[in-house]
Amino acid sequence: MTTPQPSPAAEPPRRSAQLLRFTTQGLNPEARVQLWEGHNARALIPLDIRTLDASPMRSAQTNLHLPSIRMADVSGTSQIVERSESFINDNPTDLMAVFFALEGDAFFFHRGGQLVLQPGQAVVYDADLPFTRGFSRGLREVVLTIPKPIFEESVGLIGRSLPTVIDFGDGPGASTHARSLARLLRTTMTALADPSRVSTPDLATVESEVLALLRLILAGPGSSAGGLVASAKDVIERNLSNPDLSPGMVAAAVGVSERQLGRYFSEADTTVGRHIQARRVALAADLLASPEHEQLSVADIAARAGFASQSHFGRVFRRYHEVTPLQFRKNAARQRFA
Repeated sequence: MTTPQPSPAAEPPRRSAQLLRFTTQGLNPEARVQLWEGHNARALIPLDIRTLDASPMRSAQTNLHLPSIRMADVSGTSQIVERSESFINDNPTDLMAVFFALEGDAFFFHRGGQLVLQPGQAVVYDADLPFTRGFSRGLREVVLTIPKPIFEESVGLIGRSLPTVIDFGDGPGASTHARSLARLLRTTMTALADPSRVSTPDLATVESEVLALLRLILAGPGSSAGGLVASAKDVIERNLSNPDLSPGMVAAAVGVSERQLGRYFSEADTTVGRHIQARRVALAADLLASPEHEQLSVADIAARAGFASQSHFGRVFRRYHEVTPLQFRKNAARQRFA
């Protein structure tokens, strides 16, 4: 296996997107920790890593490098990762990091004390302040890193002490906006890993929405119109199959008036209603092109995409793609076989 060679974490962000993958599977067990450290140093954050038992480490990571931010989907067996003061002196990053815990409890030691983080919680921290993170039962997380100058310009330090914990799970303490940010990161990584998808994320939009959502979460209501739009788009994504989805329902979910939300969408030259329709058509196109959904009828797909009737779905779909849904499915099948 060829190990990818991305730029060091402290280098200025690249101007184009870069997708990287790394796994310890198939590597010499005695070299896995060292190679895992090497990948993290190049692609994410330099870390001093050690295992908690004698079992061979099993870890994997997918990294997306965008011009201003980096994100990673990380999984692994039990381990401890650390950045001590001396290690930081040798490996500075000038990065802010946000760790979103998806699976596995973790402890987080820092200068001011310690935290126990559970799935559904994220922690914001300065990667150049000492910390130790431990995962006794393994981990699955999404990591977001942002250069400090961009963080301060786009997000602001907001006068908060670090670390700052964000709840994004299903509990009552989680905010709609935090859930939207976590889902945006996960769905972006998932979409890029699926070559069968017809619609893929606009990475420039993803980047701006991540920063806007993070500002909205840390600074509070009214701090970011872009964050409210991104949160509204996430509400729409989660409710596309609901035929009763409406601009009013979306506005209520993100905590603003329908008129105010409409004004924010108009600044992007669209409306809430048009965005809902476009996303329904995109969902339907993905389902029509997917071999895993060949058993679904066109009527089933119309219902899954939230259209009230198959005839309405056909008219709207043809307006976007200039072919009927059935012809679109046949064309996609021919392309797969070709």
